[in-house]
Amino acid sequence: VLEAVRRQKGIALPFAADPLKADHEVVSEGVWQNGDAIQLAADPLNSDRELMLEAVRQSGHALFYAADPWNADRELVLEAVRQNGLALEFAADALKSDRELVLEAV
Repeated sequence: VLEAVRRQKGIALPFAADPLKADHEVVSEGVWQNGDAIQLAADPLNSDRELMLEAVRQSGHALFYAADPWNADRELVLEAVRQNGLALEFAADALKSDRELVLEAV
């Protein structure tokens, strides 16, 4: 399964059995290949800060799939907007007035 996820750059993850979508190693590999793969992670994993941080480093858009506390996590949002300035849309309102974050996004 890991080899298929690697070869397909994370896009094979939707076809994995549900128990594998809860497997940290499998999801981590998918996210490392394609940050948006975080959307397929089972609930406990999409609340994992380190996994979410890796996801936004690969794809700022992955912030869209972040569990509520993570869209207010300044470090995580900063990484997301560095990768894709449009990720600012998915940040918590309080962070949208953070000058450094906005400058990084634009």
